[in-house]
Amino acid sequence: VSLIGPSGCGKSTLLRLIGDLLEPTAGTVTVFGKTAHQARLDQDYGMVFQHPGLFDWRSVAANIELPLELHDWSKADRSARSAAMLDLVRLEEFGGHYPRQLSGGMQQRVSIARALSFEPRLLLMDEPFGALDEMTREHMQGELLRIWRETETTVVFVTHSIPEATFLSNRVVVLSSRPGRISSVVKVDLGDRTDDTREDPEFFRVATEVREALRAVEAGK
Repeated sequence: VSLIGPSGCGKSTLLRLIGDLLEPTAGTVTVFGKTAHQARLDQDYGMVFQHPGLFDWRSVAANIELPLELHDWSKADRSARSAAMLDLVRLEEFGGHYPRQLSGGMQQRVSIARALSFEPRLLLMDEPFGALDEMTREHMQGELLRIWRETETTVVFVTHSIPEATFLSNRVVVLSSRPGRISSVVKVDLGDRTDDTREDPEFFRVATEVREALRAVEAGK
């Protein structure tokens, strides 16, 4: 599921409410039938932000192992899990490297591996590819879909990009201007995505539907 809407409408705020990084001023947030706070304690979700947030003094493998270390996994189990995660994101040869030795796309893959290391049911992603160049961004979109298929983890993805939302999603949730409300939900049925999907007439049709929904929001309809 992708969240898209005008700047300042509350996309990232909504993600942070789900992730228990902010408390709602009114109402409640439930994740898998429990409070967001309890879901965080139960490690029901991982989070990935626009900046990878890796620790420069820790190796790639040690960065991936950090949440496991905080939850008292044994050294052997942490090592085995980080190796599996490196394999998942196709960075098997880089476990001993440090973040400064990696490209931006590789750093973001490490961030995804860390977020998935404890097998959460939900992955929250806040514009994770926004700082990447266009070709790297498209490559990372394909990698995310591959990882999603392999892990079957539900993903909530914040983006400003209509093509990105269309390519990645089964549903695109369009939010209104502040105060953010759900304006519409666009269903996406593009089958298995490949690079050719971006040239598919159905891709353009769905992207146009999302664009028109955003224009309606900006026009106050």
